[in-house]
Amino acid sequence: MDYSAAKAYLLSKPEAIEDYPFGVDVLVPKVKGKMFATLSMNGDTANMNLKCDPNQAFELRDLFPAVIPGYHMNKKHWNSIILDGSIPVGEIERMIDHSYGLVVKKLRKIEREALELSYGKDVLYRD
Repeated sequence: MDYSAAKAYLLSKPEAIEDYPFGVDVLVPKVKGKMFATLSMNGDTANMNLKCDPNQAFELRDLFPAVIPGYHMNKKHWNSIILDGSIPVGEIERMIDHSYGLVVKKLRKIEREALELSYGKDVLYRD
């Protein structure tokens, strides 16, 4: 998965918006004002930060050398993914879905329930 494919998938999530609070070089996809990822370029390689369940975060770091503790993030809850082609696209999409779902679950009840009614839980929480 490259930068363009990652960006397209991130922004395809229900009600995801594109924001650049850290400057034009760092895309921050948000849902209801809450970030669920970052995406940037480091030379020719894209990097992405994704929220992750702490136990799963450590497992993914053990499985994939391109998954490291979250850069400039809480390393217990965030992973950085180096999009160097070593991780299958389906696994990256699953990690994005997981990050998005974790953030949606923590939204205010009224926001979360409105999303669940509009899109369905199976779309929002694809773990």
